This record gives sequence, structure tokens and C-alpha cells, in this order.
Amino acid sequence: MKNLCFLFLAAASVTACNQSSTTMKPYEWPKDIKTPVVDKEPKEFKAHGDVRIDNYYWLNQRENAKVIDYLKAENAYLDTMMSGTKALQEKLFAEMKGRIKEKDESLPFKNNGYWYYSRFEEGKQYPLFCRKKETLDAPEEIMLDQNKMAEGFKYYSVSGRVVSDNNELLAYTVDSVSRRLYGLRVKNLKTGEIYPENIPNVDGGSLAWAADNKTIFYVKKDVTTLLGYQVWRHELGTDPKKDVLVYEEKDNRFYMGLFRSKSKKYIGIVSDLNNVSTEYRLLEAANPTGAFKVFEPRQDNLQYTVEHFNDKFYIVTDWEAPNYKLMETPENATAKTNWKEVIAHRKDVFISGLTVFKDHLVLGEVKDAMNQIRVINLTNKKDYYISFDEPVYTAFVNVNPDFNTNVLRFSYTSMTTPSSIYDYNMDTQQRELKKQTEVLGGFKKDEYASERIWATARDGAKVPISLVYKKGMKKDGSNPLLLYAYGSYGSSMFPGFNGNVISLLDRGFVYAVAHIRGGQEMGRQWYDDGHLFKKKNTFYDFIDCGEYLISEKYTTKEHLYANGGSAGGLLMGAITNIRPDLWHGVVADVPFVDVITTMSDPSIPLTTGEYKEWGNPADSAEYFYIKSYSPYDNVEKKAYPNLLVTTGLHDSQVQYFEPAKWVAKLRELKTDSNIVLFKTNMEAGHGGASGRFDYLKDVALRYAFFLALEGKTE
Repeated sequence: MKNLCFLFLAAASVTACNQSSTTMKPYEWPKDIKTPVVDKEPKEFKAHGDVRIDNYYWLNQRENAKVIDYLKAENAYLDTMMSGTKALQEKLFAEMKGRIKEKDESLPFKNNGYWYYSRFEEGKQYPLFCRKKETLDAPEEIMLDQNKMAEGFKYYSVSGRVVSDNNELLAYTVDSVSRRLYGLRVKNLKTGEIYPENIPNVDGGSLAWAADNKTIFYVKKDVTTLLGYQVWRHELGTDPKKDVLVYEEKDNRFYMGLFRSKSKKYIGIVSDLNNVSTEYRLLEAANPTGAFKVFEPRQDNLQYTVEHFNDKFYIVTDWEAPNYKLMETPENATAKTNWKEVIAHRKDVFISGLTVFKDHLVLGEVKDAMNQIRVINLTNKKDYYISFDEPVYTAFVNVNPDFNTNVLRFSYTSMTTPSSIYDYNMDTQQRELKKQTEVLGGFKKDEYASERIWATARDGAKVPISLVYKKGMKKDGSNPLLLYAYGSYGSSMFPGFNGNVISLLDRGFVYAVAHIRGGQEMGRQWYDDGHLFKKKNTFYDFIDCGEYLISEKYTTKEHLYANGGSAGGLLMGAITNIRPDLWHGVVADVPFVDVITTMSDPSIPLTTGEYKEWGNPADSAEYFYIKSYSPYDNVEKKAYPNLLVTTGLHDSQVQYFEPAKWVAKLRELKTDSNIVLFKTNMEAGHGGASGRFDYLKDVALRYAFFLALEGKTE
């Protein structure tokens, strides 16, 4: 249920846009257009002496023609209501597409004798995955051409790609439906042959070759719950029906993954109960038929990650350290009693990651909603932080497969700086810019400004807000402002660059990201204060940020807009129930809005793994707390803001029927004449369209909705 959004920029004067917004006529929605009608089929739910009536529960029948007809009717209604913005949508799409360098390639990285990269050809939707042997002057080998593979499919995604130790075999996964149930294939990179094995229903990103170049491990998913729950071993050239089950996760609250260590020595299985408990199992890659051994048994309130190097393991853990600390232990003594502290816990700094090199350790650290990079010299024990000039930015470690180097590759971005990749000498502290995403269409960084402000929440917490706007913006309340947030699962929303937002900024918008509780931008406590019985802090923080932006004259209620997706869509549903008067328009993308019903049904995909985030309705106290904010359950007879709601028919994370039911109930009960629009992508899932251009049509629709409400149709 995770969805991210970020930022930006290029062309007209903000002052001119602001002046025109006060004189332009509002967009005239088509008159006398009937909204789609949804039949009521009451279903009663009883729990803990409480009775709920769900009139629209029947919309969960995906194969019911009546349901499909309703979704299509909603799409037709949206097309009619937004028909006056068709030219604007086309213009926005062209602008955003025009900023993308169509013929482009990723920065190559070297691993085991080959340089790996992906590239796009002009006009093509999908990447080609390529490599070159030893030098970048060598002939190109195209491992996969996703454009050819996607022919005939409306959706197509290539996920995991791992190469065997002898560099001859590529294992990869494919999803052509968007349910995140992938098929595993293997290609011989010497001959071009694709092996006949096609193993269905696997986790797209969890693959690991053994050192024998013929054995591959993969994670099988439950086709109903969509949870990875089994690890299997497959030997190339054999019937997949003879594959060996090597581990099964019995606790359906845990998510499961599979990986090969950077040292290549180990294959690892990780079981994770989100923000509560972790357990690793390791197997030497040279012994694929051996048994996985537990690193440290799972227990509540113990999370850890491990990184192998030489004869030891480094461990990043929250053991007696909410913001994590760094420890180490001998390779042959992994029990917690042997762990030795390397870097102590700090109350104001959250350790977000670790990268190990022969002579250096590199830590990702978060402080005051800023991601920083710390370098530690293992020889002299001296350390320092890589410095940057901008006041609001994000810096994080990039791809670094090589141990034996003093060069760190890291990424940098800000709300005015496109994604930039540097090679950094950790000894001399010299950096070299290797690649910066080229933004076409006349973008000029110096025309925009970003800043960080702090809103005071109702309980006194200081909530950071990152903003970007075109220079010349006047704080006189006349600016339209789009406020975005997520605020769940401990996922932090760091300020970064998004070329799409330029189309709003150039039309006078301010774009703001609220770093609300529920993420970890301010450390573990920031998350603890924004989930389970403190979940409402997430919603109140967002509302209080909106109020603060108004009080500081960045905008007014008449020009304030909100957007969030997935769990951020739950946020949108909650804030429209709590403070519907505060927002002129709200866009909720793939929103998780029927929390109590979903969390009460363990057969629904991903439910059981979410108990520690939202609560388990089998517990009466948790049931009633969830019910008190669940957007669908709290829709009532009152005025609501203008709303645009989106979903995908094949969504694997938030089922399409949640937003469908929510829209139906809103239409039934709301007392205003504001617009409610609902768009279902009939070919896609949680992440929307798979092509690099197609998804821009959804962005253009979203932006056209905001701009229409501002009376701007050009």
C-alpha cells in the first residue's frame, strides 16, 4: 500500500499566473449529467456487539458483469465531466513527455566483470536491459528488450533480474496482469535460448542463484492473499514440479524476501513483521542443498539487517535502540549475545542503511527529515558526513556491488535539482558528477526555489514541510497549493525532484510535502506516534500543516488542494471526513479507505501482514479505534470538497472495490454540489500503467482536475 510522489518546474511568471487566477472564470462543469447509479444490497457485519451495514459490499465481485458495467459507467461520466479539459490534458501530457529525454540510458555499474545498464530508445515505452564485458567500449549485449516482450500486452512489467556467477544465465520475472504475481524465466545469455521452465506465482524481486550456476531459489506467493510464504529450490533443466521446498513461513503476519549477500557467500531468507520483528536464515551459496540456519531467532521488538564481510557480520538493529545502532559479530557466532557495538544509538539520528567496503563503512542517516551520508574509515576510525549546499535535499547510497574500492557511488536530488549520481573518493573526499537526469522543455533550475518550514501540530509536535515554487511567488494567500503526504509504515517522504510538477509550478502552484507522523523522517518515535492507537496523529498533522500554510499566507482554503495514494489515499479519506471545509479539491489515488472491512478479512491480500500497522479488528479496542477513522465508515450527510478518486481493476495492494464503495457512499450522502469523479484503469493495478509515457496520462488528468478547479484550462 505504498505510493510515492515528488516534485517540479518551467515557463510563465508566477505573478502573472496569480493575477489571472483572480479574474478567470471557473471551469464550467457540464450541466444535467446524471451520475452513475449503484444498486444497494445491504450486508450486515457484526463484531464486538457492533453492527455495520454495508450497502455496496457486492461491488467486490470482480467477475460480475454488473460491476464491470458500473466501473465503465463511472469512467464515461468522468470523461464527460472532464471533456472541457481535454485540450488541457493533452497539453499537460505533451509538456511532461517533452521533459523526458526519450533516448537515454542509466549510468553503468560494474559487477563481476560486466558493465550493466538499461537504456531507452526514442518513442519506446520500455527499457532494454544491457551489458558490456570488461570495458564500456566492448560490444553491447542486449539481455532483454522489454518493448518486444510487451508486444500484444496492455500491461507488462519485468521485475527481478539476477545473473549467475559464471555470467551466462539470467533469471528474470514477468507480470503481464499487474497483480504482482510474476512468472520466473531463465535465459542463456550466450546462446539467447529461453529455457522451457516457466514457474508461476512468484515474488518478482526475490531470486538468488547458488554458486553452482544451475540452482536458483525463489519465493512462491499465495494466489489469494498474495503473500510470499514459501522458498523453493529449482535446478535448471528439471521439471519445476520436482522443485524442493526449503522453507515455509507459518506466520502469515510476516512478509518474506530472498537475497544473495554482497560478498556472494550467502543466500538469505528474511522474514519481516513490519516495524516489529525480523528473522534471517542464511545458507552458504556453495552448498545449495544444505540447510538454512537462523541468524538470530525472531522476537517482538527486535529488528535487524545483516551484511557479511570477511569473517564477520555487521548488524543494524533496534535492539535497545529505537533509532538503530550498528553492531558486529564473528561469522561463526551470530547469536545476539555475541554482538558488539560499533556505533551507539542516538535519540536525534535514525540509521537508515549500511554499505560495506574493504576499508570503509557508509551509513545512511536521517536527521530532521533529511537523508545524510556518513563515511567511516575502518583503518583510522575517523568519520565525516558528505556535505551539500542546498537547504533541502536528499542524498543516498546508489549501486555499489564492489567491496574492493574506495569509490562510493551515491545519488543526490532536491526539489530544484534533478536526480544526480556521483562517484565519490572516500579518502580524498573528491566527487565527480557522473550523470544528472536531463530535463528538457526549457527547464531552468534557477527559476525555482525550495524551502523547509515547520508547522506546529495541535499537540505541540513540530512537523516539517518541504516546499517548491517558482521564484517571485508572493505570500499573499492567492497561490494555489498542492499538499502531498503519505504517513504510514514508517516510509519516509524525502524531498526530491519530479519533472512533472513543473507543469503546476509554471501555472502558479506551490507544491508542498508534509512529513507527517507515520513515517520515520524524524526517527522511530515519529512512526510510533503515527500508527495503531496513535494513527489519528497522521491525519491531524496533515490538517494542521494545511492550516499553517494558510496562516502563513502561502494559500487560502479556496486554493488549497490535497493528494495522496494508497495508505496516503486513506489519509485523503480521513481528512475529507474530519475537515471537509479545508480543501477546495482532493485527489485520492488507489486509496485504502475501507479499513475495518479489509482488516477483518484475513483472506484479502496483505491483510495479516498489516495488523501491526493498523490493528487487528478481532481485538475489540483495535476494532473500535479503526472504525473511528476508517474513511468509508465515517462518510456522513455533510458537504465534501471536490474529489477525484482513482483505482486499477487488478490492484493487488488496495482492491478496486474499496474506492468504488467509497465513491458510491459519498454520492449517496454528501449534501453539496461539488464534483466527485472516479476513474478505474481497467488494464492496470496498484502502480498504474506500466509504460514510461502511459502513466503520464493519469498525471495529466490529476493536474487538469486541480487546474479546472482554479479556472485554468490552458
